[in-house]
Amino acid sequence: MNKLGLIALAATSSAKSLYSSYTFEPLQHLAGIAPYFEPQDPPRDPSPPQGCNVTKAAYLVRHAAINANDFDYESYLEPFLDKLANHTAINFTSTPSLSFLETWVPPQLVEQSQLTRTGKLEAAQLGVTLSYKYPNLRLPERVYSSTASRTLESAKGLIRGLETEDNQINLVEIYEGEESGADNLTPYKACPAYSGSQGSQQASEYIETYTAPIMARLNAYAPNFNFTSDDVTAMFQMCGYETVIRGSSPFCDLDLFSPDEWLSFEYANDIMYFYNTGYGNPISGTIGFPWLNETMNLLSSSSSGSGSGSGSQAASQDLTISLTHRELPPTVLVAMGLFNNTQFSTQSAINATMPLNQVNYNRAWVSSYILPFLSNIAIEKMDCSANYRVQTQAQSSASSSSDNTYYRVTVNNVPQTLPECHDGPAESCSASGLQSWLAGRAAMFEGFSEKCNVSYSNSTDQVAFYTDSSAGNGTTVDKRR
Repeated sequence: MNKLGLIALAATSSAKSLYSSYTFEPLQHLAGIAPYFEPQDPPRDPSPPQGCNVTKAAYLVRHAAINANDFDYESYLEPFLDKLANHTAINFTSTPSLSFLETWVPPQLVEQSQLTRTGKLEAAQLGVTLSYKYPNLRLPERVYSSTASRTLESAKGLIRGLETEDNQINLVEIYEGEESGADNLTPYKACPAYSGSQGSQQASEYIETYTAPIMARLNAYAPNFNFTSDDVTAMFQMCGYETVIRGSSPFCDLDLFSPDEWLSFEYANDIMYFYNTGYGNPISGTIGFPWLNETMNLLSSSSSGSGSGSGSQAASQDLTISLTHRELPPTVLVAMGLFNNTQFSTQSAINATMPLNQVNYNRAWVSSYILPFLSNIAIEKMDCSANYRVQTQAQSSASSSSDNTYYRVTVNNVPQTLPECHDGPAESCSASGLQSWLAGRAAMFEGFSEKCNVSYSNSTDQVAFYTDSSAGNGTTVDKRR
């Protein structure tokens, strides 16, 4: 190689070292136990498109961070902690990655499923964020929540952050009934065709694969402890739960688990959620569609003003916010067609996109992006009359109020493009396009009672509590000074 070639090679090498960097954050790969974050993948601008302003918005929010999920605690965390307490004779100091166990004291995980202080703070912060994000929207008179303590406490925290004065917003509790059809914020509980254990078998198959070398390594360090696959899972989980309780966790250290191992843990969870509430479960879209359909109806309504009764109030609210559990948001995303691994493929066998023996690193279905604590789906109605593209289109057609109306979806503050409806500014969906798009989704997913194999009486396929006066006015939220 001549001198000029060497100089070019040196310049290329220098550029790589100058501009390349690698960082990895385990807390962003913890699936359903990830502290809230906004993935910015893709890094789209969360602000409304230029020339557009939001006139209405609806939010579906998962509860904030909890001490531990009951299943995780009983199946993994408690057995691991009991085992650790009974192996006091093992000396972990000789192994750097495990040496912290010599002095580590487990966090208090009593009252699993209860909000942590971090969770309460995050919920209040989301309320403040929404008040700043929509300064021109009226505060809602009602916020809706399912009746579990963790969702109610999340809703209370959000209301405290959203209110500018005391007692402006009421909290309406929506009963988590098993015989209430689709008319609630936990419709999966009223769907006999759905089972909470779905996806466990598929996830277990991959867990056996990815944990085998980790078990071998840890058992070489501490052979008397006999690390199992469940122990390894518990250690990954402890990173997330301890962080939202204490602010940090030694289990998140990359000396303990490598980035690729964290990605494997995440993928195992992705498999479970895929077959539980995602595209791998044929009933998912049917569970999520009633909320989607009613929310689109509320947003497209021309109602405005304060409203005189509870029946008219929900439709007239500028901002509709609902708190639920982790099961509902992904089913709504399926009903929308978002995070679909096969959206841009002719591949019809969608289950093949989530192999059980290796990670599909190119998948769209990533539960850490979909379901961190306080995960939120937003649907925004926008007036884009000041957008140049809209003005240009309007010149060739008769003008109407709907000509300037567009809809946009964000997930954890990242804009998403609806499949088959992206004819507006920044790939938003026009009002006319939305109607045909929603009709298409209805053809795929409507029929909750029939598809859920409902046998109880008085089931319904519709969400009505937003406009039904029987839901009540709710109660104000006490302030904690």
